[in-house]
Amino acid sequence: MASRTLNFNVGVLGHIDSGKTSLAQALSTTASTAAFDRNPQSRERGITLDLGFSSFSVPLPAHLEEQCGKQSGPSGYDSLQFTLVDCPGHASLIRTIIGGAQIIDLMMLVIDVVKGMQTQTAECLVIGEITCPRMVIVLNKTDLLPEGKRQAAIEKMTKRIQKTLENTRFSGCPVISVAAKPGGSEPAETDVAQGISELIELLKTQAYLPQRKSTGSFLMSVDHCFLIRGQGTVMTGTVLQGSVSLNDNIEIPALKVTRKVKSMQMFHKPVSSAMQGDRVGVCVTQFDPKQLERGLICTPDSLRTIYAGLISVKKISYFKGPLRTKSKFHITIGHETVMGRVTFFGCAPSENVSSASEKNCSLMSNSEVPNFDFDKVYLYQEEYLIAPTPTQLKDGGTNNPPAQWALLEFEKPVTCPQLCLVIGSKLDTDIHTNTCRLAFHGVLLEGLEEKMYADSILPRLKVYKSKSREGVVERVSDEYTVIGRNLFKKETNIQLFVGLKVTLSTGEKGIIEGGFGQSGKFKVRIPEGLSASTKELLSATTRKKSKGEPTKSEEPKSDVHPVSINLSFKKFVFDPQKKMVQT
Repeated sequence: MASRTLNFNVGVLGHIDSGKTSLAQALSTTASTAAFDRNPQSRERGITLDLGFSSFSVPLPAHLEEQCGKQSGPSGYDSLQFTLVDCPGHASLIRTIIGGAQIIDLMMLVIDVVKGMQTQTAECLVIGEITCPRMVIVLNKTDLLPEGKRQAAIEKMTKRIQKTLENTRFSGCPVISVAAKPGGSEPAETDVAQGISELIELLKTQAYLPQRKSTGSFLMSVDHCFLIRGQGTVMTGTVLQGSVSLNDNIEIPALKVTRKVKSMQMFHKPVSSAMQGDRVGVCVTQFDPKQLERGLICTPDSLRTIYAGLISVKKISYFKGPLRTKSKFHITIGHETVMGRVTFFGCAPSENVSSASEKNCSLMSNSEVPNFDFDKVYLYQEEYLIAPTPTQLKDGGTNNPPAQWALLEFEKPVTCPQLCLVIGSKLDTDIHTNTCRLAFHGVLLEGLEEKMYADSILPRLKVYKSKSREGVVERVSDEYTVIGRNLFKKETNIQLFVGLKVTLSTGEKGIIEGGFGQSGKFKVRIPEGLSASTKELLSATTRKKSKGEPTKSEEPKSDVHPVSINLSFKKFVFDPQKKMVQT
């Protein structure tokens, strides 16, 4: 029976010049066409500009044999292949880093042992927390430390890093020291990488059996696309879900183009199929590689292009400053980054739900993705809330932030799968400032596919603002009816407010019956009737005016009226023609 290899993707992330590419080169035995800065611009500038891929294989570790069983069935594996995803470290390439982080099973965070944690190191840590369940810290360039003080310096840096990680999901993760390229850019022939065999053993212990399914629609993230003369165009990438086989039809959804798979390779070895988690090159014919630098390919008609999206949202704690509604962010959704405007909203307070159900609505843990329901009513927020409301704490809540959602409206349409990762960033922030540019993250719950979504879909979204207005009683019609003004503008459609309850400053409760004339005045019905004191107060005002108070044109705008009318209501943000609802 042919041997089978379990592929395990390891991301190599860290600050620029921390030695990520040198480390990947020291570990790897097989390189892809894009490994080790083969891009001419990368060589010219001396930095990684794009994702690089390389690999090495080891016998299947014992703990993985127990998990998957080394039997002679289709689920058995004979070896473990580590595919290294070398991500650039330069701050301006954060889009590429985020894309690379979404396809990894474990992150190696590479830190220059002399410089310690730097700005992009921290950003990579944040990305890892969002995208990856496990991490290994690699302290590189230990050869630059004085030999007599080396071990003490390594131990000091290890303690500092472990302290930094205490409040993250990676608390207690392993830390190992190496010298991937002793001697720097021009090492002596006798200089050999140090600590590599120990690092490989550590990676073997940290490897786990990732969830791999061959069922469902095929979806692959393409990171490189190039032409091989006489064969066709090769799209290399990582299979995100499902599987692909020779002669299958695949779609490039961004271009609405479908092609047949002519051949496939995994690290220079021909294969007939690939499944979720595999790193593969797919060759097709009659396709210009210049049309697709990176993106997604999939089973035909399995992905949709969206113009807006509804997401669950959580603020990234390292981001300084508020997240305000109507602000624009760089939105990385799936494997694309576009500009988008954000509107935040949360659960509407309700007096008719049990304490348990309100807690489920208002609080979420780090692992929860709250369900989205178009039938529920939500409360508009001027900005993201970083703490629970007093009501939630009173009902037995914790200090976890309340469950919140956001509407993202993109400047150009994007193609992505449902439930994909979303990250909002301020990438136009000066890269030389010591600040985290990653602002929030979430999961795409609903994609809005219609171009005119604002008219066709958003009115279904029941997000409201709490409003209150104050008008005055102009005169009394009878014991049960008053005429009011200053509550609405002349052009307001008062029919939207008919039936809403109002309260007079003298205590009476009333109901808006409709408009009165064309100037924005309105009629209020008082079911219990006006009290004697209110009638006397309003009558006294009327008598005063009849004895020579200034005419309406002369009346000062700041005059004080004896009886005011107070109205509180809900205004639906995305459906201004919807009838107002009482708060």
